[in-house]
Amino acid sequence: VWLEKPARIAALALLTVVGPGAIAAAVSAETEAAERRDQVREALERDLEAARFAADRAFRQYDAADPANRLVAGELEARWNKALEHVAEVEGKIAAHNAATPTPTSDPVSFLALAADLKSVWTAPSTDARLKKRIVRTVIHEVIADIDQEAAEIVLVVHWIGGAHSEIRLPRRRRGQRNSTSADVIAAVRQLVLIADDDLIAGILNRNGLVTGNGNRWTRERVTSLRSHHRIPVHKAAEDGVEPWMQLNKAAQFLHIAAKTLRRAAEAGEILGIHPLPEGPWIFSRADLSTPAAQTITERARRNPRRPAGSHPDQQSLFPSLT
Repeated sequence: VWLEKPARIAALALLTVVGPGAIAAAVSAETEAAERRDQVREALERDLEAARFAADRAFRQYDAADPANRLVAGELEARWNKALEHVAEVEGKIAAHNAATPTPTSDPVSFLALAADLKSVWTAPSTDARLKKRIVRTVIHEVIADIDQEAAEIVLVVHWIGGAHSEIRLPRRRRGQRNSTSADVIAAVRQLVLIADDDLIAGILNRNGLVTGNGNRWTRERVTSLRSHHRIPVHKAAEDGVEPWMQLNKAAQFLHIAAKTLRRAAEAGEILGIHPLPEGPWIFSRADLSTPAAQTITERARRNPRRPAGSHPDQQSLFPSLT
């Protein structure tokens, strides 16, 4: 029976369960806990204010007493000392409460925004693999696999720390079936080589959460191997400097319009643009940028002041190293 790599199964289970909704609930629970801690602190501060008032009153009574009347003075001094001890006791409770209050590690709004893109965070090259393993070991007790013969699926039951469990279904590999890279990935690479080298293509594939047929992250060497196997030519810069294909910012500069204007035109089908992957570059043919349709877009942008006809000089490209 074929199973995906354990690390990938764990990641799939974690990303399925620990989604934005679950994280939002956790943030909400923490907010409620923080409110309860604040209420306790406010109550302690009121107690401290009352204790200090009582201590001040006891002092004034002691200070106003006749020293010659030792019995009365001694009683008032004892009351004052007891009031001071109560002040110190309440101050100690406040200090202990503050010490037990956790320090927030991140802004809840930023944390929720990050949770919405949890998959990208988990698959990012900068994410520490050891930390991911620790997270998985902390939340997952075990994974039990079974086979659904009728559906031709592998059924994975994930038992979480704490007693909850969830089910994940994966397609069962047939006997003799080999690992193979998705046809969509191959098609995307055929288009990306028009403007990007293998190293850059690997980064774009990883940014979209795509993996090899064996479930590995993409590297320059793996992209090169894929191209070689499927006879996809390598990207080469034009010797004369006149590139037949351009990414969005270069194409917009060629037309002297804003990149946003060109992208919207491509999305509307007014000009042919290739967009292989959601988190990836738009690709335009130089020939298409010289057509009447492109000229119409340029003229319209120049006539409409709300859609500036040139990109701002400080505008940053999402893919600055693409040519």
